[in-house]
Amino acid sequence: MKLLIMGGSGPLSRRVAELALMQGHAVHTLTRGVHPLPEGVNALTADRNDDAAVLAALDDAGTAFDACIDCTGRTPHTARQDVALVSRWTNRFVVVSTDSVYDPFMKIVPQDESNEHYLTDGGYGATKRLMEAVFEESGVTYTIFRPGHIFGVGFQLGCYPEHTRQPDLLQHIRAGKPLRLVGGGEFLIHPIDVDDLALALLDCIGNPAAFRQTYCIGGVDVVTNADYYRLIGRIIGCGVTVEDVPLAGYLDAHPQYSGHLCHRSYDLTKMRQAGIRMPTTTLEEGLRRQITWLVENA
Repeated sequence: MKLLIMGGSGPLSRRVAELALMQGHAVHTLTRGVHPLPEGVNALTADRNDDAAVLAALDDAGTAFDACIDCTGRTPHTARQDVALVSRWTNRFVVVSTDSVYDPFMKIVPQDESNEHYLTDGGYGATKRLMEAVFEESGVTYTIFRPGHIFGVGFQLGCYPEHTRQPDLLQHIRAGKPLRLVGGGEFLIHPIDVDDLALALLDCIGNPAAFRQTYCIGGVDVVTNADYYRLIGRIIGCGVTVEDVPLAGYLDAHPQYSGHLCHRSYDLTKMRQAGIRMPTTTLEEGLRRQITWLVENA
């Protein structure tokens, strides 16, 4: 296939491009041209805030695509750009959204796609939900995925306040410093390895059962946030001390963490029934690869 990836230099979009190349696809990436890209891609350069520049870059490419995988869309504007502009070159879109679209106070455990209680507070999750709605109201063929925490090679460690994507988390644990986890870190999390997510995005392209569908997606393991950090400690041979930060009052003081201070586990039945490739990477296996990569690139 001939694929257009919106992105290509970020930890997810880069891995999508690399795996697509390994599968024998021809890959074009569209980025601002700031960061290095995987060897073998056809690089298109444009800022997604500039529709004219995006059009010019795609015109210069001079080709149609079997699909566009949008890893950088975050707003209704980027969705309208896909639907109104990029659709001149392809009608097939695979879109990365987020589990943060859901109202955390109305979640079910495990969460499935039938729950339509969405955030409307104007924040990140609410804006992503507005992005999804543009695709739903359009005539293009889309598939939307809602991952929670993505981990693996290319990403920083940490999944929970106050230690989310913390660059020095390994040093923090090795130094014996406590981890401040709200409510003791007892909320569930369902992390997905970056390779498993990338392969699911690629796998669904030609699957009619996935057309105009939205899927929750998580990995092999569901654990508490505290156990996620304890597993990191076991992998590096260090004990982990958890400092229990009281939940009462914390969300009022830090509303930006509402999407984390709830259970984040997903029912993958709909995805399985559609025949989309299921995740296979255990949390320990993926974290070991991630930690090795972080140490090598420190």
